[in-house]
Amino acid sequence: MKQTILTGDRPTGPLHLGHYVGSLKNRVALQHEYDTYVLIADVQALTDNAEHPDKVRRNILEVAYDYLAVGIDPTVATIVVQSMLPELAELTMYFLNLVSVSRLQRNPTIKDEIRYRGFDDAVPAGFLVYPVSQTADIAGFMADCVPVGDEQLPMIEQAIEIVHRFNRLYAPVLVEPKALLSNMSRLVGTDGHHKMSKSLNNAIFLSDSADVVVQKVRAMYTDPDHIRADQPGKVEGNPVFIYLDAFCQDQPAVDDLKRRYQAGGLGDVVVKKYLVDVLETFLQPIRERRAQFAADPAEVMRLLHDGTERGRMRVADTLNRVRHAMQLDYVFRNAV
Repeated sequence: MKQTILTGDRPTGPLHLGHYVGSLKNRVALQHEYDTYVLIADVQALTDNAEHPDKVRRNILEVAYDYLAVGIDPTVATIVVQSMLPELAELTMYFLNLVSVSRLQRNPTIKDEIRYRGFDDAVPAGFLVYPVSQTADIAGFMADCVPVGDEQLPMIEQAIEIVHRFNRLYAPVLVEPKALLSNMSRLVGTDGHHKMSKSLNNAIFLSDSADVVVQKVRAMYTDPDHIRADQPGKVEGNPVFIYLDAFCQDQPAVDDLKRRYQAGGLGDVVVKKYLVDVLETFLQPIRERRAQFAADPAEVMRLLHDGTERGRMRVADTLNRVRHAMQLDYVFRNAV
């Protein structure tokens, strides 16, 4: 039997090049090798968007369009909407009893996210227990592997801890997951300082028009000391060259650009023009496929419904095993 993979995204906005490099590309490549479940995590999106449920709701379809456009095949991979699986909420409740508040507060990923969002002492309880909810997702689908970037490793480590404790206390019915690291877990934003993020306004989206891509590339951060074309420029840490390494299919051409840029005599305008052409070659077919799916939202909703039903059967089976191990089905067993 194939091993199972669980991946997913919070529907807080359309997906961008950072999502593609960090996860989507890997998902498309692995979907035929593994039994793949892709979770649209709308419940988890509410942990820091509770006052904007409309934003989460409308982005469920936006994320689905992006999935389908990049090549996730709904006949091979199962796309699931998290809120339609109440079993996951029940699993989360059971797992909350297996972890302390102090342990959650020590989670490096959560600490970084709390700082990034400026919660200070007003951290929503739902956000603090995000790792437990994620553990319920992973365990619910009995995932053997979870593709993640290195910044997400603490989340998987915590999931392993919770699953291990459950299996030790009750019965060994859950799978201890393994992290599957991607070759390139994150992509720097167009500002050159932070990872690509919608909230930081430094992202190029998969759905951006050609004109918008041109505008964003022209405004990209490069080497601040490379003022004139005849000056030597720095390649390392330069977002333009990072993007070329990630998306250009002609690596010898990129290597030549790097050599010329470092030697002096190659301006940022020329390099950015080359990047625009590379990104347009990459994005145009995705943009076209996305438009086709967006033209028939009812069909995409049908695909989501069917995938969610298949996913719920999987999670319901896991929950039955969990309840039995915890002796929570004793009433029904004694009644028979």
